[in-house]
Amino acid sequence: DKHKDCSGVTLHLTHQKQPLIAGMYLMMSVNTVIPPGEKVVNADIACRYKRFPMHLFAYRVHTHRLGKVVSGYRVRNGQWTLIGRQSPQLPQAFYPVGHPVDVSYDDILAARCVFSGEGRTTETHIGGTANDEMCNFYVMYYMEAKHAVSYMTCTQNANPEVFRTIPQEANIPVPVTSDMLKMAHGHHEETKDTDKSSLLQQAKNEGEEILDQGDFYSLLSKLLGEREDVVHVHKHNPTKKSETNLVAEIANVVQKKDLARDIKSHDERDNAILVRDRIHKFHILESTLRPPENRQFSLQQPKHGEGSWEKEHTGDFHIEEAVEWPGLDLKLGQVSGLALDPENNLVVFHRGDHVWDENSFDSNFVYQQRGLGPIEQNTILVLNPSNAKLLHSLGKSLFYLPHGLSIDKNGNYWVTDVALHQVFKLGPDDKEPLLILGVALQPGSDKNHFCQPTDVAVDPITGSIYVSDGYCNSRIVQFSSNGLYLMQWGEGTTSGRGRLGQFLIPHSLTLIPDFRQLCVADRENGRIQCFRLETGEFIKEIKHKSFGRELFAVSYVPGGFLFAVNGMPYPGEVEPVQGFVMNFSTGEIIDSFIPLRKNFQMPHDVVASEDKTVFIGDVHARAVWKFGSTEKLEHRSVKKAGIEVQETKESESTVEARTQLESNPESTDPLKKQEKQHLVHQNSTGVSFLLITALLIIPVIVLMAILMYIQWRKTTVSGADGEHKLDSSSRRILGRLRGKASSGLNLGNFFASHKGYSRKGFDRLSTEGSDQEKDEDDGSDSEEECSAPPPPPAPSSS
Repeated sequence: DKHKDCSGVTLHLTHQKQPLIAGMYLMMSVNTVIPPGEKVVNADIACRYKRFPMHLFAYRVHTHRLGKVVSGYRVRNGQWTLIGRQSPQLPQAFYPVGHPVDVSYDDILAARCVFSGEGRTTETHIGGTANDEMCNFYVMYYMEAKHAVSYMTCTQNANPEVFRTIPQEANIPVPVTSDMLKMAHGHHEETKDTDKSSLLQQAKNEGEEILDQGDFYSLLSKLLGEREDVVHVHKHNPTKKSETNLVAEIANVVQKKDLARDIKSHDERDNAILVRDRIHKFHILESTLRPPENRQFSLQQPKHGEGSWEKEHTGDFHIEEAVEWPGLDLKLGQVSGLALDPENNLVVFHRGDHVWDENSFDSNFVYQQRGLGPIEQNTILVLNPSNAKLLHSLGKSLFYLPHGLSIDKNGNYWVTDVALHQVFKLGPDDKEPLLILGVALQPGSDKNHFCQPTDVAVDPITGSIYVSDGYCNSRIVQFSSNGLYLMQWGEGTTSGRGRLGQFLIPHSLTLIPDFRQLCVADRENGRIQCFRLETGEFIKEIKHKSFGRELFAVSYVPGGFLFAVNGMPYPGEVEPVQGFVMNFSTGEIIDSFIPLRKNFQMPHDVVASEDKTVFIGDVHARAVWKFGSTEKLEHRSVKKAGIEVQETKESESTVEARTQLESNPESTDPLKKQEKQHLVHQNSTGVSFLLITALLIIPVIVLMAILMYIQWRKTTVSGADGEHKLDSSSRRILGRLRGKASSGLNLGNFFASHKGYSRKGFDRLSTEGSDQEKDEDDGSDSEEECSAPPPPPAPSSS
C-alpha cells in the first residue's frame, strides 16, 4: 500500500547492569458470575501493595464481549488516583498512563470491570473460551533493579469496603464505534486462511476448546508467580523424562488455540521447566475460577456403594461445632498449623501479617519477599481449649511463611517454614531453635535441603523425625533424633491419579504409634497413604469419593479414629468441603461435619483429642473452629433394693446405629469395644442387684426352716398343749418377719427385737415397698437387662 513499514522491535543489548527494571502487574478477577439479563455487574479487584516503590507508565484492559469498561486506580489515604480507564472492546494494546503514578508500600491497587448480561440466557463465568468472560487490568511499571520483581498479580478483593467511594466514572461505558468493534473482535471472526479454518473446524468437531490469541496469552499471564493452592508438577531437579512430558503438555495446549504454532525444540532446560510449570498452573487456575460462594453443591446422596459420603453415624457420637467457643473470633493471620500439647492445650501456628500469594516465590521456588523481613508477631500461640484464652506465645522474628506444626511427647514444637525451606525444633520456653534442618532460603532435593517442607512427625518411641517434603519435592525424609539423615521414600506424579507410594504434595503427617505406621495426606491425589515407620514400606491407601480431588490434613486419635479435612470442590463436582471421622482399621467414614458459624474456605490443618474434640484451622478464613462429640446416650437415676443406681439407657437412634453395625460386623472395631464396655456396665448393674437380693433372702429361708424344725420337735414332745403354745409363738415370729400388711421386710427391725443386737450397719440396706412390689420390679429388670437384642437387619445386597 506504499506506506512505510514501521512495525518491529529493536533490541539494544548491553553487559552493563541497569539501574531500573520494568515489570508487569496483573489485576484479575477469578470469581465473577454474570447473571443472564443483568444490566450492570461489577467485578472488583483490590490488593494492598507490600513491596518497594514502583512507577507505572502503561496499562491494558481485557474482557470478552460482555465487558463495557475497565478502570484501574491507586488508593492512598482514601484518595483515588486514576491509572487508566478504557473500553475492552477497543483493540487490545498498552496505552500510556496519562499522568505519572507511583505506588508505595501499603497503597491499595484497585480495579473494576463493568459487565452486562443482556442477551445471555445462562450465567456467564470467568473462563478461557469466547463464551466465558475475563476481567483483567494490566499495568507496566519500573522499579529499582536491586528490589525489582518482574511480575506480580492480584486475584482477590481484599478490601470490598473501599469500593464504596470509587469514582463514578468507573461505571460509565466508553463509546465504541461499530468499525472499532469489528476490528477489536476480528480474531473471533472467520478467517480466509482455508488451512487454518479446516484446523479449527477439525478441533471443533473433536469437541476441543479453542482459545483465541488474546485469550491464550491472557490466561498464560495468570500462570506467572506462585500460589499455595497451585500444584507444582516437578521435582526441584527435573529429569529428561519430565522434559519429554513438557513437550507433550505444551503441544496439547497449543492445539486448543488457533495459532497453529509448532513446537520444534526446547534447548534451554530452565525455560522449558518454567513454561511447563506455567502451563500446568493454567489448567489448575482455569478449573478453580469460580469461588466457593458461587458453587452449587448437590446434596443428593449417591447410592450405597457408589461413594461413601452418606452419613452413616456408625458410632454412638456425632461431631458438631462448639458454637459457644470464642476462639473463632480471634484475630489471626493465615492459620497453617494446629497441635495439642501434653497438657491438651491448643497450639496455633499462623503467619501474622505475612501472606502466601502468587508473588511469594519465583519459578525456582526461591522466596521473593525477603525485604519484608521475618514476621514481627508471635507466630506460635498456646490457647486454653475451653475458652480460647491466650496462655503463652512465642516465635517472633523467626519465620517468614509458617506451615506445619507438631508437638512431641516432651512438649517441644516442631515447625516448617516454606519460605526458609527449613524445619525447626523449639522448646516451649525457648526463643532460639534447639535444632534446624535444611539451609535457609535455599530450595533443594538432597540430604541437606528441602523445597517447601510441609509437616513434621516425631516418633515417641525412637525419637526419629519424619518430614514431608513437600510442594516441590514428593518425598518423606527420615532423620535420627539428633537430625542425621537416615532415608527417604516416595516419588512424584503429575496426573492427580498417582500410583501407590507416589505423592502430589505430601501435605500433612500423623503417627499411629499403636500400629507403627505413618499416614500422609497426599493432597492433590485426594487420599491418605500409610507406611511402615521403620522401612517406609507401603501399607494401605484410604480414598473416598467424598474426599474430592484434594485432602489437606489428617490426624490420628488413640482408639482407632482418623480425622481429616478436604479441599474445595472443582466446578461441576458435588463433594463439599468438610471434615471426616474414619475408622483407621477399615478406612470407613463414620461421620462428616461442617461448621455452623462461617464457612470453610481452605481448611488447612486438623487436630483431635481422645475425647473427640476437634480443631480445624483455615488458612484463607484465618480462623480456628472447635468441634465436639455429641453422645447419643440418656442417663437416669433409679433406686433398686434401697440403693441409688445410675442406669444408662440408649436412645432409639443409638439402637438403630447398633443394628447397622451388627449387619457389618467388621466395619468399626473401636466402636464395638465402646459398645461392649457399655453393655458390661449395664450387666454388672444387674448382677449387683441379684446378688444383694440373694444375700437378703437366703438367711430368711434358713431361719424359717430352723423354726419349722423346732416346731416339729416340740409338737412331738409336748403334745396338743405344747402344739397350741408353739403355734401362737410361731405366728408371732412369722408376723414379725412379714411385718404389717402395709410394711415391707425389715431385717433391722426383726433382729432389733432380740436382746443385745445392734442395728448398726443395716439401716442403709433397708428395703422399701412390699414383697409383691419387689418381685414385680425384679421381673421387669430381669427382662430389660437380660433379654436378647433385636435381630440385625439383613445385609444390603449393594
